[in-house]
Amino acid sequence: MKNSEFWRNMDHEFGSIYSRTLADSLALTELQSMNATEALGKGVKPREVWEAICRAQDLPPERWLGMDLEIKDP
Repeated sequence: MKNSEFWRNMDHEFGSIYSRTLADSLALTELQSMNATEALGKGVKPREVWEAICRAQDLPPERWLGMDLEIKDP
């Protein structure tokens, strides 16, 4: 997962405004109580941060993969 995919998932799941607030304020205990923004800044893989948020927010596993994207014709 790339950083852009992480933020796309965050925006889709939590909304574009709340996702930033959540990323800056939610202490993720499994990531040494860093928030998502701090963790990404320290080089934690976006997938690891995303999954920590999913667990912390009790998202059902079927939503952990993020939104389906349309495949564009070349």
